[in-house]
Amino acid sequence: MFCKANNKSVFNIKIMLNYFELVYGLKVNFSKSKLGGIGMEQSEILHFATILNCEMMRIPFKYLGMPVGGCHKRGELWDEVVNRVKKDLSRWQGGYA
Repeated sequence: MFCKANNKSVFNIKIMLNYFELVYGLKVNFSKSKLGGIGMEQSEILHFATILNCEMMRIPFKYLGMPVGGCHKRGELWDEVVNRVKKDLSRWQGGYA
């Protein structure tokens, strides 16, 4: 989820997740959840993570397997993605050889 960096927005996320638990009978595991922010002070991120009872995310991080928040021009940021694509392509090509 994405929101503005203020107490009201973070509390609203907490409320929405609590409603989700009540409606669907599922449990949100906040201890496995992480909160991150880009362009914010670490102390502010830590404050919001404390409100949500979750960990603070370190940058760069992965979202859906892709790096977020690092310098996109640095090659090492993309090494893992390139290697994974090469591996998938080699398996795909091997199936049609």
